[in-house]
Amino acid sequence: MKTSFLGKTLSGPFTIPSGIVTTATPIIQYVFDHMPEVGVLTTKSIGLEPRDGYREPVFSQYAPGCFVNAVGLTNPGAETSLALLGALEVPEDRFLLTSIFGGSVEEFVAVAKILAPVSDGLELNLSCPHATGYGMAMGQDPELVREITAAVKAAVDIPVIPKLTPNTPDIAEIAGAAIEAGADALCAINTVGPGYTSAHGHPVLSNGAGGMSGKGVLPIGLKCVREVAEVTDRPIIGCGGASSADDVRAFFDAGASVVGIGSALTGLTTDEIASYFRTLTQDLETGINRAETQIRYDIDMQFRPVTLVENTRVCEDIAILRFDRKVKIQPGEFIFLWVPGVGEKPFSALQDDPFSLVVIDVGIFTHALMDLPPGTEAYVRGPHGIPVDPPKGARIMAVAGGTGLAAVYQAARDFGNAEVFAGARTAERLYFLDECRKVAEVHVATDDGSAGYHGMVTELLRKRLQEMPEAERHNLMFYNCGPEPMVHAAIAVQREFCEDYQIFSAIDYMTKCGVGICGACAAPDGRRLCVDGPFLQAW
Repeated sequence: MKTSFLGKTLSGPFTIPSGIVTTATPIIQYVFDHMPEVGVLTTKSIGLEPRDGYREPVFSQYAPGCFVNAVGLTNPGAETSLALLGALEVPEDRFLLTSIFGGSVEEFVAVAKILAPVSDGLELNLSCPHATGYGMAMGQDPELVREITAAVKAAVDIPVIPKLTPNTPDIAEIAGAAIEAGADALCAINTVGPGYTSAHGHPVLSNGAGGMSGKGVLPIGLKCVREVAEVTDRPIIGCGGASSADDVRAFFDAGASVVGIGSALTGLTTDEIASYFRTLTQDLETGINRAETQIRYDIDMQFRPVTLVENTRVCEDIAILRFDRKVKIQPGEFIFLWVPGVGEKPFSALQDDPFSLVVIDVGIFTHALMDLPPGTEAYVRGPHGIPVDPPKGARIMAVAGGTGLAAVYQAARDFGNAEVFAGARTAERLYFLDECRKVAEVHVATDDGSAGYHGMVTELLRKRLQEMPEAERHNLMFYNCGPEPMVHAAIAVQREFCEDYQIFSAIDYMTKCGVGICGACAAPDGRRLCVDGPFLQAW
């Protein structure tokens, strides 16, 4: 479905708005390569300097298909982004729209100058509702919108597209100011609000409030696009709550040239997103509405209370936390643990009944968990991810390091016919081995030789595979989980003896949302760990 936009003939009429899914270049490249329906691809907003953003939780559901987020403009900074975006292979019929932000006119110009050489156009984030001093704080002032737009236009020779906030009494006035300053097109809208969600008496988002998106803001998005279209004939990217072909038609009728699909992608695997955009395009061509049936309105992001019963220190920086109830989770899935006022992080369950997890002290949140006293009430959401599903009769070969044992123990327990290869720097960092030995053949390796094999666990794995008859190797399924160097070393060994279809690995690319929206857990090939994994077939 060809679309004309700012002098280019594009392969499709859709964009994925800034901050949604396509926040990492591997994901961007995957969309370019596999989803021609997405003619305009918008990056996450990029600032002059790196920015960590807000602590988790950053994404909350308040009704089916309706969300509140406050990520906090997380980005690697302009110079790093220049190299990352410059490495992309952008097809001729696509448009790379780089979203930028700044705290002043000068910052906007500086970022624009850096990123213009690797962009087809620049989106000016004048609309983020939850980052103090940025976005909406500027976008509500028509004179400031005019000044920023004019300054960026004077600094670059590519299209400039201000993204407008709906949180203003007169969006047409803001649009008019941008057009007068030379804007080549406009994008409307960003998220609405900020809004607030709570669970069990606590505010969910670490920022307290965030931008509202999803199905509930569709009427606002349509109203704003129509009002903008009344004051300009420049192209408009329409965003806000679209999920069905009827929604897209309504945006076109309101005056949009390109339509953004964002929150509707929540919970979809990468293959499902590709299928959704294909179906949505077919719906537009045939006048029907099948695509919306693919939306995950059943996604569960509710928090359930758990109480800490026991906090057992394995060694100085490893602890096992046991809670008071069962958490329904299948092998390979993961959950989020939330301690209000402290944060939220994803974990594999060491055990599901009673719910237990392993913590390594690597950051602010995990450091707090190390000394969490029994009796503390916390909350879990999930499970998330895709359960492992080994073929019937397969022999499971689980390779684990660090907290990786938690991700593979249940697979060994539930499917049987398993061998577990546990690696650690020293014997004191090993845990849960007695329980593992009840359900699997266990092989242990330590770097210093203080327990089991003296050397790397991958060396021990190679020895085992070498002694195994070739006919038996065809029946193996590998599940690797642990530090990235260990996982890549394990994959290399496994490829010496077996095929890629037998190898699945989970690496700790940290997810923030758990439902595929934030893009923080991008794998090197563009898949997202939280919805396509966490165990991904070897890449």
